[in-house]
Amino acid sequence: MATPHAVLPHALEQSHLPRPSTSGHVGWLRSGLLLGVTAALTFTVLPGTAAADPATVTDAAQAAQKVAEAQHELEVVTEQLNEAKVQLDAQQVAVADAEAAAAAAQAQLDSLDGQVRQLARSAYTSEGFSRLDVLLTSDSADDLVHQLGTLDAIAGHTNQQLAEIAEAASAAERAQADAAEARAEAQEAVDDIAAQQEELEADIADYERQYAALSAPQQAEVARAHGGTEAQAVPSGVVAPSGAAQVAVDTALAQVGDAYVYGAGGPDSFDCSGLTQYAYSAAGVSLPHSSRSQSTMGTPVSVSELQPGDLLFYYSPTSHVAMYVGNGKMVHASTSSKPVMVVDFNSMSGFTHARRIAG
Repeated sequence: MATPHAVLPHALEQSHLPRPSTSGHVGWLRSGLLLGVTAALTFTVLPGTAAADPATVTDAAQAAQKVAEAQHELEVVTEQLNEAKVQLDAQQVAVADAEAAAAAAQAQLDSLDGQVRQLARSAYTSEGFSRLDVLLTSDSADDLVHQLGTLDAIAGHTNQQLAEIAEAASAAERAQADAAEARAEAQEAVDDIAAQQEELEADIADYERQYAALSAPQQAEVARAHGGTEAQAVPSGVVAPSGAAQVAVDTALAQVGDAYVYGAGGPDSFDCSGLTQYAYSAAGVSLPHSSRSQSTMGTPVSVSELQPGDLLFYYSPTSHVAMYVGNGKMVHASTSSKPVMVVDFNSMSGFTHARRIAG
């Protein structure tokens, strides 16, 4: 299937209308879709039409295709948002680690500072003595050497403690600077995610209005264009190569029929990476809620060696994930126009690679 970036601008050029000025892909995506869908609806509601005009059929098909492409684009944005959240979680962990390091360094600093204070106090009490004291009070040369050695040992110990304090202070400053930098990066990520979320919600609202306005045949066209063929029966007796993979497969298949919701991770609605994360979580295996992050986990596996529980990844960069369930079939949360479903593995284009998470 052609990508939205290639098809929609081309469609706008063919319409002889000016390209929208909105920055980024969102502006032309919305405008192009609205043009196509409006044209299709205008042709289909004209009164007094006895037979379908060939141009009407073409426009309707184009409108349905554009909505399908928008649906894919929204999935891409959703998975980008999921990936951003994964990175934000990692930055938050970095903040916590840096703050813990700063606290540990400060505790060491406080402890060493107390020891040096004790040494300083002893120098001004009867326990302390100077080199002059040693010279005046020594009974013999041996006694003098012994007492001078003791004095030098105390001085050396003091210097060592001071050096350790200086290093602890530097470590505390470095850790605090790292924590401040990590916190700033985390806050920037939060702001970026908030902006992406707002844009994504607007995109989804536009898509849902356009999809709802399509006729049943046009909606069927959208379904065929994205997410594979019609749903297959849930397979029984699937045998996975490991206990964890078996639990993941059984859990994923148990969600068949649940709704697709952008950004959802269960228990009653899912997006693509939310479903695979949920399934493997039931098996005690932690996966990030991002198809792109999941696409680097586990070990690579060829199509000829696929086993139930393997994850299947689509598009470049990765923006969709499904789970192989054996006999050439897979289960996935494909799009908002469909529930979680089982489809033929070869019914969906854009496959790039597979990974084995457990087994």
